[in-house]
Amino acid sequence: MLDHGGRLREAAAHYDIPLADWLDLSTGINPQGWPVPPLPAAAWQRLPEDNDGLEAAAAAYYGNANLLPVAGSQPAIQWLPALLPRAAVACIAPLYNEHPQAWQRAGHKLRFLQNATLPRALAAATPYVLLCNPNNPTADRHPRELAVDAAAQLKKRGGWLIVDEAFVDATPEHSLTPLAGTADAPNLIVFRSLGKFFGLAGLRVGFLFAAPELLAKLAEAIGPWSIAGPSRAAAMLALADCDWQTATRQRLQADGERLRQLLAPLGEVKATPLFATLNAPSTAELHEHLARRAILSRRYESNPLLRVGLPPDEAGWQRLADALKAWKPA
Repeated sequence: MLDHGGRLREAAAHYDIPLADWLDLSTGINPQGWPVPPLPAAAWQRLPEDNDGLEAAAAAYYGNANLLPVAGSQPAIQWLPALLPRAAVACIAPLYNEHPQAWQRAGHKLRFLQNATLPRALAAATPYVLLCNPNNPTADRHPRELAVDAAAQLKKRGGWLIVDEAFVDATPEHSLTPLAGTADAPNLIVFRSLGKFFGLAGLRVGFLFAAPELLAKLAEAIGPWSIAGPSRAAAMLALADCDWQTATRQRLQADGERLRQLLAPLGEVKATPLFATLNAPSTAELHEHLARRAILSRRYESNPLLRVGLPPDEAGWQRLADALKAWKPA
């Protein structure tokens, strides 16, 4: 099992600080998530059914009906490599580490291209190019026009472009999702989920967008009832709540910039509306400094990065600011 953010109970035990005292900034999940209302009794009592309205709500929200609902992105991440012919994969790294592990397990050969641009990844001449956009954890972005061109170039060589857009909801104008699996980009595959922007990670609802024949293979591999009835019902309502989505995008844009400015004095900072990532020599020590004050951030063993999510309220913002002011790097 790979290491992920959000392991709050483990941190509470390690630092011997009560669970309730922690400020968890380790996940990049919207701390003011969509408010789930009481759900119909049938959502709990009946087996989940396809085409109950979730697929239609998702197609309207994402602008593409070439989709398969899955229990968060994770099942699709794990199954997809096994459904495609084994070949070389150019991974624009660092990236969400579940992706390369899944491709390696399925027998593909990986080429890690550190902080590469899409043109550089294409020059690697691999059949598959894999990236997160915006990237998790670096917050780097690949311009939409370059990604569209990359998909076209890969199509000419019989290849595929695989994109994880877990953090794109706050800036939907940058998304490739409407093109995935269409006649314009049949070789484009996109992962989406309700975990980050909607703040509903516990629902375990996501979608894979791809060509219909690939979606059919994935549906067969995953099997029936992959998403619980209550999760389907809540997701359907969240995807249709346009007013909440608009207001949340405005708030997250402001909060993301506030977080970027808070971290900027400490080193190089790149940010999305949901998290900011600090690149500095002493991020491991800063992670420890924050943890001893019951503030959980996300550090990475392989590079000097520290990812910090949004505090949930003004008290949380002040607590983070005070902890950063008290930081004295060696």
